[in-house]
Amino acid sequence: MGLIQTNLDKLDFANLYKKQMEVSTFKGKSSQDWDKRANSMNQNVHKSVYTKTFIDKIDTNNASSLLDVGCGPGTISFAIASKLSKIYALDYSEGMLGCVKDNCEKKGIDNITTIHKSWDDNWDAVPKADIVVASRSMEVKDIKDALIKLNSKANKRVYLTTKVGGSFIDSDILNQLEREVFPRPDYIYLVNVLHSMGIFAKVDFILSENTKFESSSDEEFVEKISWSLGELSNEEKELLKNYFNSSYKYKKIPDYLTWALISWEVEENV
Repeated sequence: MGLIQTNLDKLDFANLYKKQMEVSTFKGKSSQDWDKRANSMNQNVHKSVYTKTFIDKIDTNNASSLLDVGCGPGTISFAIASKLSKIYALDYSEGMLGCVKDNCEKKGIDNITTIHKSWDDNWDAVPKADIVVASRSMEVKDIKDALIKLNSKANKRVYLTTKVGGSFIDSDILNQLEREVFPRPDYIYLVNVLHSMGIFAKVDFILSENTKFESSSDEEFVEKISWSLGELSNEEKELLKNYFNSSYKYKKIPDYLTWALISWEVEENV
């Protein structure tokens, strides 16, 4: 008699993830969108509690190379460059990769190589590395394909982070707009997809500074909300400006956001 299928086996978390992404209010950004943000991100993200904690969690024993997927301006790559002999910084935004190259030149770093690829591209030419990381860059429609790619390029270990809860915007802001918001899939989808692949991942939780909607003006505040939610009507913009000036800029905002750090040892590629 064969094994009886469990309820967990019957659940297709990869497909459930896709369905949640399809209905989510928070849509993915194009490479051109990130190009426009490259310079500002390059100025703001290199020094943070999040970066230090993430780096401290990476086991570099017996490792000499790292692939940084969705590297942005190179935050993780630069923070760990002194510990490894070779870093590959991969991103689909040419603007972000331009920041990486400029930073390498300014800092005199010669062990980082940039790769212009997206999650949807063919990765056959992407080199393997002892460690693969995807820090806050799991903005994908097909999570199983993305996880397979990460695992296939790792010789030893994989580390990725994804937002706990699937949404950055607090309820008070959403209440001003009276919008119904559908979050992105929570981190537990990824853990269960990995489980279905025969990968038993470890989950930790790390913090990052909560500065996403920190603004010096109502215009900046509206622009940041629009970046997350998409196009806003003129009425919504006015509501948010009034809310910012009357309440939000005086409000005590939680200091930190929580991220799930999911990691695993690579035994054999799937």
